[in-house]
Amino acid sequence: MQHQPELPLPTPDAQSANHSDRVASYIRKKIAAAGGQISFAEFMHHALYAPGLGYYSAGTTKFGAAGDFVTAPEVSPIFGRVVARQSAGALVGLDQPDILEFGAGSGRLAADVLRALDELDALPASYRIVEVSADLRERQERLLRAELPELCGRVTWLDQLPDSHRGVVLANEVLDALPVERFLKRGAGVAQLCVGVERDCFVMRDRPAPANLADAVAAIEDDLGLTLPDGYVSEVCLAIPPWISGLGELLQEGVVFLFDYGVSRREYYAGSRSAGWLRCHFRHHAHSDPLILPGIQDITCWVDFTAAATAAIDSGFDIAGFVSQAQFLLGGGLADELRAMSELPLTTQLELSAQVKTLTLPGEMGENFKCLGLKRGALAAPDVFAGADRTASL
Repeated sequence: MQHQPELPLPTPDAQSANHSDRVASYIRKKIAAAGGQISFAEFMHHALYAPGLGYYSAGTTKFGAAGDFVTAPEVSPIFGRVVARQSAGALVGLDQPDILEFGAGSGRLAADVLRALDELDALPASYRIVEVSADLRERQERLLRAELPELCGRVTWLDQLPDSHRGVVLANEVLDALPVERFLKRGAGVAQLCVGVERDCFVMRDRPAPANLADAVAAIEDDLGLTLPDGYVSEVCLAIPPWISGLGELLQEGVVFLFDYGVSRREYYAGSRSAGWLRCHFRHHAHSDPLILPGIQDITCWVDFTAAATAAIDSGFDIAGFVSQAQFLLGGGLADELRAMSELPLTTQLELSAQVKTLTLPGEMGENFKCLGLKRGALAAPDVFAGADRTASL
């Protein structure tokens, strides 16, 4: 999603406020049942994914101008078209390949990728979407049926991972939505940040870190050759390794594109980042308080791409490359896409130019967003990674 400066938050409408109250009541019951506090990761999970209540489970609009944030596919169809160009090589090089997309949002990326692959004569045998939200699944199907009725038959929806996959895997802004543990360095020890309740409001508390979190922080310090200072607060996503391991178990041959905002581990745990990387989004306003507006705001955390790359190697993947979003687009066929649109009306060309700036400029989405490419099998790495590859920084 595109990041906005922190501003005073809009007031939720009555319907949204009522829904948030229901989510808060649900989480308070979970906290009471746990003895008065739960880990921040548990709080984030409930706020985002509680069945029928969480931010990604309920039926509110999340994407685009009417929602809370804008993702790259929503900014411009050019993003999906370049993704299609870079996917085509893997698709034409395999027998009966498929595309598997995680968390397809509004369905915009799927529509743009399928349309472009049709033009490139590189359509997959099927386009499978792993989507746990019934509401989002319905929105995706509605969009695809409206825009691509002739191709919609290739699309299927899954609520769990398939047994196997050969082809391309796409995950745009998926890793940032995995619940994270928050920790506090206290002397030589590590505390786990938790959420409790005081006067019906959620408050942050802490307790000694469980072994898995303490070990994860120790491994980070050992990897970086440093000791994080007293009072340092940050996040660890313990869900990334098992998520990528799941990919490793199902992908027989093909490539994976992981798009998200994030940095290398050394940047992630720099001394200047002593308050962490957590961000929240409500009505296109970014802020840093995850304990308010439960169920009606997005809670997200930047990605430690070193953790993702390490998990990928441990799961048997080869690293195809690591680039910024700007590098991915510029090196992946953006110029060809723009040339193909040169005969469009001038107003349309101006709109596309503005969209490209949003996607590629460092002050917009171009530098904060990255693409980590993974591969398995004899396929060559997508050519977008042949130029300014940053894998050595991970």
